[in-house]
Amino acid sequence: MGVIMVHSAGSSVGGPGGSVVDSTFGPAGPWSMFASRHTVYAGIAIVAMLLASRLNVRQLFTARGMTSPLLILLLGAIALQGMTLVPSFGHEVNGAHRWLKFGPVTFQPSELVKWVMVLAMAWWCARRSGVMNRFTPGALPGILLIGLACGMIVKEDLGTAVLVGAVAVVLLIAGGMRLWVMVPVLVLGVTGIVGAIMAAPYRIKRLMIYRDPWIDPQGAGYHPIQSQLAFAEGGVSGSGLGQSIQKYYIPEDTTDFIFPVLTEELGLAGAALVIGLFLTILWTGIGIVRDSKDTFSRLVGLGVITTLGVQAAINLAVVTVVVPTKGIALPLISAGGTGWIMTAAAIGILAAIDNANALEESGLASDTTDSTDLEGGKPKLRLTA
Repeated sequence: MGVIMVHSAGSSVGGPGGSVVDSTFGPAGPWSMFASRHTVYAGIAIVAMLLASRLNVRQLFTARGMTSPLLILLLGAIALQGMTLVPSFGHEVNGAHRWLKFGPVTFQPSELVKWVMVLAMAWWCARRSGVMNRFTPGALPGILLIGLACGMIVKEDLGTAVLVGAVAVVLLIAGGMRLWVMVPVLVLGVTGIVGAIMAAPYRIKRLMIYRDPWIDPQGAGYHPIQSQLAFAEGGVSGSGLGQSIQKYYIPEDTTDFIFPVLTEELGLAGAALVIGLFLTILWTGIGIVRDSKDTFSRLVGLGVITTLGVQAAINLAVVTVVVPTKGIALPLISAGGTGWIMTAAAIGILAAIDNANALEESGLASDTTDSTDLEGGKPKLRLTA
């Protein structure tokens, strides 16, 4: 659905004799999307999902030292995100420096940080489960890591920073952090968000437009107005695949605001299908988390479904003007090679956890590491078969 809708939303009128031309991929038509780069991204994402589903997730927990793949991923993700803040490295798209460009390949490090933070928070909470109820040895290092990651993202991407911070705090609480610690964390978080808004005049304007888009219909209010019009034009039955009119007017129609185009073309049934698919993933993920026998796997699974659910909810709330406009994509639907590949890999990790659960239930697993049994920071070995 992502490939089809990106292809449809990316089309524009401007070919010979007024024909429809895909502004990104060449001549529009049912066959052109098979040669598009987004089809290639989808293929890579599926491969990434399949490869991730074969991982032994618990090895990420047991690996230690500088050779730990999780540590390498975390340091690499933070380093890449830091490079976007350097003018000579950060690649600008629509006025934002969220990307790095390596030859023909454009990469968004915040997508990597978003998912690596899930693994890092799960690792820390599982490893320190015995002291997570204490502030300094338990919660504080995790909070500092959240501040570092979100602080590097927030300058160019407030929405993703809020998402990363919210999911990480959920994992800390699920991992045993005391609720009273939330008070200073929330104060710091809200202060940071307010500071980021005040430092960028366009964010202040978005808050004003949220209350009444019609005070600036040709400026800041243009996005939400055109988005609501797309929903109205689609109605119950939709105008038909490829027949959207609003996609020629909605900015960011293939990325942040692709859901209004989808709803206009596929109607209420198409919107319900997409939301139903997200709910199916979340419901399945909850079952996998519930069946997991060790803390690390449970927290990783919780982080994956929370990230997917919160990100999808924020995007749907933005395009329906329930919350102020912010740049955050609809997972697996909005255009973006980095987002598709990283999200698919995260779902693959969820499947890997499910595979481990199935092996244990069938009695094929010879041993497991139960991260809830810690003495001196070392996991005990519990024989199960």
